[in-house]
Amino acid sequence: MAGFVFTNEKCIGCNRCISVCPVLTANKTVKVDGGSRVEVNQGQCINCGSCFDACEHGAREYTDDTEKFFEDLKKGTKISLLVAPAFLANYPREYGSVLGGLKELGVNRIFNVSFGADITTWAYINYITKHNFYGGISQPCPAVVNYIETYQPELLSKLMPIHSPMMCTAVYVKKYMNLSDKLAFISPCIAKKNEINDPNNQGYISYNVTFDHLMQYVRAHKISGRNAKDEIEYGLGAIYPMPGGLKENVRWFCGDDLFIRQIEGERHAYEFLDQYKERIKKGKELPFMVDALNCGMGCLYGTGVEPEKTENDDILYEIQKIRGQGIQKKGAWAAKGTPKQRLAQLNRQFSHLNLNDFIRRYTDKSKGHEIQMPTQKQMDEVFTRLHKTTPETKAINCGACGHQSCRQMATAIFNGCCDENSCIYYVRNMSEEEEEHARREIEEREHEKEKLQRENEIIAGIVEGLNADFKNMDISIHQMVEGNSNNARESMAITSAMAEVMDFCDGMRQSFEEITGVLDKLENNNNDITRIANQTNLLSLNASIEAARAGQAGRGFAVVAEEIKNLSESSRTTAQDSNNNKDEIGIAIEQLVQKSGHLQEIIDNVNERMTNLASSAQEISASSDTVLEISSELRGKAAELTGIRKS
Repeated sequence: MAGFVFTNEKCIGCNRCISVCPVLTANKTVKVDGGSRVEVNQGQCINCGSCFDACEHGAREYTDDTEKFFEDLKKGTKISLLVAPAFLANYPREYGSVLGGLKELGVNRIFNVSFGADITTWAYINYITKHNFYGGISQPCPAVVNYIETYQPELLSKLMPIHSPMMCTAVYVKKYMNLSDKLAFISPCIAKKNEINDPNNQGYISYNVTFDHLMQYVRAHKISGRNAKDEIEYGLGAIYPMPGGLKENVRWFCGDDLFIRQIEGERHAYEFLDQYKERIKKGKELPFMVDALNCGMGCLYGTGVEPEKTENDDILYEIQKIRGQGIQKKGAWAAKGTPKQRLAQLNRQFSHLNLNDFIRRYTDKSKGHEIQMPTQKQMDEVFTRLHKTTPETKAINCGACGHQSCRQMATAIFNGCCDENSCIYYVRNMSEEEEEHARREIEEREHEKEKLQRENEIIAGIVEGLNADFKNMDISIHQMVEGNSNNARESMAITSAMAEVMDFCDGMRQSFEEITGVLDKLENNNNDITRIANQTNLLSLNASIEAARAGQAGRGFAVVAEEIKNLSESSRTTAQDSNNNKDEIGIAIEQLVQKSGHLQEIIDNVNERMTNLASSAQEISASSDTVLEISSELRGKAAELTGIRKS
């Protein structure tokens, strides 16, 4: 069964559509953008349209063949109209001009389905009397047929096997008038499209054009023409769309003493059918027939009628006028005569018809549409998920979820049509639990806040101490920086002085080298003196020898020779003493040179250390700057921390 009803973006998930839907699984709650909406479950929907009346948000829409109908007219497709009886009652002043405008657009012929309703009445009475088919359910309403075929197939044998007025009209114009045109039904009903598409109906009708969409199109495109009339005269079939219209037709021909059970209204009709099935099973007494319509006010206020038309009783008054005109006619529709005489007239009027041409067949469509009924264990599992564990909580039956009872909602959950969040009891419990959880969280947060305040006080004291320590550290660092700078300056001064000492050592070493050179010369001179002294001493000896030989004459020369000898000895002694002193001086100078070299090594070492000290002082200075920056940042962070903790 194709679906024609759908949910648009206006849905707020209020569940009112669920509350009026006769099919438990025809709606499905889905999560959308953090909220919920109720989608039409197309495969389960019987297109009864009850949700349109219930929804105050305009969240339900439907599709029909209006656009396709006008497109095909423009293409030149030959189309004739079957007009529902309710169209005249809804649009008594526009009826002729709208039909005239459609003819100007290319519509070929126009037939009022009231004539087909007369055939339906004739076929019903004949079939019931010939087959003793008592207790049969009327089938002009496609939503009722959809429901039985899909959800109550046990009642298929009780559906009247006669076509609806729409189909009886289509069969008549196709078979008895040999009309080959495509047929469009001007319809008050969304669900008629299901009947049109049913393979059992052989594709006789091509378009379901609802009143609502037709009139929107007519007004938008200013369609109007000379008054046009339908072509075939009809009788009381014109009142079929009113509540009890079929019942009144049957009584017109069979008498008022027949019990015809009249049922209207979306929920009432389907609840009745469920109960009626049980009545049949138990073999209880049945009525002559059941006149069942989906809509509470019949087809006059059908699902495809403009919503504003349902706001008053004007249509009911119009249908009464049409009824009054119908019973003033002659023959079967004349007010005079008995029901038996009228029936005879009706049979004569349709004597040329073959009842078998108007027989309707039905299809069991229940496979794949079964509503899964949970076992008691499965039902209890659903209730447990809903936090309903007592008989009282399982029977709250508040209806807020859209279902008539908690058990029905649990069944819907079991069938996957909704979830726990559709249950106000569950949501309330969850809210209470969340509220309690939130309360505990608030208490915990207050406790944490108090704890945090205490910690803040401790931290504030620590931070205050840290700030004082940072200040002292800054002072110490500044002092260290200043001392380090002094050390650097002193190190540079010492390095400079040591350089002077190094220069002095170099000069002293050069002087020692010069002294050593002078001593070497002195030694050479002393050696020369010693050699001269030795030669002189030898000469003196020779002179003494010669003086001795000279005797008295040589005594003076001997004295001189003695003096020379003494001088020579003295010179040699002095030279030797000088050499001895020179050796001692050389040893002393050598020791001074060695000590001078050692001093230079010490000075080099001191210089190296002073250089390292100067570099370290520079590094200490740079590190001190970094420490000062970090200290400043830490002091700022401590202040921020104090502010954050206080907040």
